[in-house]
Amino acid sequence: MGVVLRNLFLPKKQAIIFATKGVIAMAMALTVAMALNLDRPYWALVSAIFLQIRPESGLVIEKALCQIVGTIVGGLFGILLLSQLMSYPYLALGVLAIWLGLNSALSAMVRQANFVYAFAMAAVTAEIVVLLVMVSPSTVSSVGIFEIAQARMSEIIIGSICAGLVSHLFWPVKIKHALQTQARSVINQTLNYLVTELDTKGSHETRHTQIDGVMTTLGTINDDSSAVRYEGPKGPGRSRAANQLAQRVLSLLALIQIFGRLQRNHSELITPALAQLFDRLKEVLASIAESDNYEFCAEQIKAFRKELTEWRSNNPCEAPFESHMFNVGLDIAADLTILLRAYKALEERDKTLLNAPRMMTYRDPLAGIIVGFRTSLVFVIGAFIWINTGSSAALMIMILPVIFSIMLARIPLAILRVVMKRLLIGVVVASVVTLFYALNLLAQSGGQLEILLLVLAGPYFLGLLLIAGRETLPYGLGFCIPFSILVRPSTDMSLAFSIDYTLSAAMAIFTGVSILFWIFHLFTGPSVQLLVGRVFKATHKDLREIDSQKSPAIWYNRRMSDRLLRLINYDQGSHSRAITDLALTGLNLGHATVRVQSICENLAGKNLKNLKKWQYGLADAFLLASKGKCDDNFKQSSDLLYQELIAKVGESSQVEAIKGMFIRIDLTLENCANKIT
Repeated sequence: MGVVLRNLFLPKKQAIIFATKGVIAMAMALTVAMALNLDRPYWALVSAIFLQIRPESGLVIEKALCQIVGTIVGGLFGILLLSQLMSYPYLALGVLAIWLGLNSALSAMVRQANFVYAFAMAAVTAEIVVLLVMVSPSTVSSVGIFEIAQARMSEIIIGSICAGLVSHLFWPVKIKHALQTQARSVINQTLNYLVTELDTKGSHETRHTQIDGVMTTLGTINDDSSAVRYEGPKGPGRSRAANQLAQRVLSLLALIQIFGRLQRNHSELITPALAQLFDRLKEVLASIAESDNYEFCAEQIKAFRKELTEWRSNNPCEAPFESHMFNVGLDIAADLTILLRAYKALEERDKTLLNAPRMMTYRDPLAGIIVGFRTSLVFVIGAFIWINTGSSAALMIMILPVIFSIMLARIPLAILRVVMKRLLIGVVVASVVTLFYALNLLAQSGGQLEILLLVLAGPYFLGLLLIAGRETLPYGLGFCIPFSILVRPSTDMSLAFSIDYTLSAAMAIFTGVSILFWIFHLFTGPSVQLLVGRVFKATHKDLREIDSQKSPAIWYNRRMSDRLLRLINYDQGSHSRAITDLALTGLNLGHATVRVQSICENLAGKNLKNLKKWQYGLADAFLLASKGKCDDNFKQSSDLLYQELIAKVGESSQVEAIKGMFIRIDLTLENCANKIT
């Protein structure tokens, strides 16, 4: 509560601007909706509230577009459902429950919050249209159905447009600035992590704390990179630069594991030349981590690459393993160069970074089914209560919990319980403020718009101050949305002044959110062990198919980004962090496969009969390691491929480097399997 009081009575400047913009957007939405004589203009208010969660212009525009598209799709489905099943209300409710579950399941297949919101609006708009018609079916015609759907879509679209305009015109906040800050943060986090990996005295806990931070920031960059494209002509270029930056961070994480694990687990393999390489790389990373000057950092990396190249040309490697490790050092330097260029491209155009697709969301149908089932169950319970009570206020049991069910589905259960409790507190406070403040004053207003806006501005301003803070956001949402529905601001306030209806609606909202809380608690979804196993199986499948892709390294990074973040989240409660280590190994193995494929094809063409067997053997060895097992099949396939290369092209530095890579991968998989057990 100390944070709540501080945000309310000692707000920051940004929070005051945020709340002011929100009040302006909601006042504009309500005024326009009432001017158009829409019968439920408070839905325009609710629409505008949801768009205030992230105030940056690009995100607001993207969310507004998602909201409009979702609203239109939901409205059209509602019309179609009513036109076909109006005579069969129970069947219509059943089909509506399936529609809500389908949209909820699909929302679990996307990562970006704005795209999740599009599915939420497609679900809820159809629900509102159908339920409002069913409240009085005898008085509604086909024309009336269309008018209700049109009105609901118009109200929500008006709220979206007004929020977008206010975000763009009043104290605009650009997502590009947040993206630049996030990019600077993830680069510093990555560099610090690289230094820690090379530090033989670094602790296990420190390494994993840093990798958690890197992946969290990377996830935020991935979410925001799609929205920056809406901010001017440079927006698409910044989006691609952010994607390129994410690609290079993942590549660096994959490569640095090789050096770190070698030092920790197999120090006997480190030759004097490798020890010198590690020291020099650590020195370069530390120097660029401490500098904010792009030119200095780029020059340091350029000099390091030149040193490595010259050393390789003048000093033949003593062993295959040494040759492989120097190749890894060159790859790290190359990725660091592109990483810095990607950061610079967030401010300046760089046409060479055009081919940088965004990261892909890991889609698990099993998780989607659970999310869809929960949403459908919430609706069915609410529908049962509504049918048996006949109260129009009971509609709120079905509407708000469905929205929250979709939007909160990706939050971990431990955090979700806290969020739901704060939402319930917000609902209680909204009910009290409505009964003892808003309705009391509005009853004396005579229905004048100016007085209506003045009365509502204060509570909304305070609620938006809470929404502006991450910790207090659930309190703000739990207050603002129920407050809008309970007050029901419109040209005709007669129903709002009915105390018994307001109490019934408040109890319905509280009951609905409480039901949702217990459904989340009872149906937690698949076990972590099952989800982790499914992610590793998907990675195994990709390792077998990676050679058939046009740009295999980029393709693999795109697919591994969200998986890695999920696995780290699943593993944060453990002490050994074995799952995280194996996930990072999986990331590295994809890059190793690409390198082996490239070297083998350059040396001997595409006719190596043991290359495909080696690739499958590597994928199978990884899957075995995820179960805490290992065998000699991968080592045997590596020996066969090495012997085939020797027979075809003879001994060379590249062939020896491949042999060194085989040794390193075999040791890594064995260590990971031992940790899993």
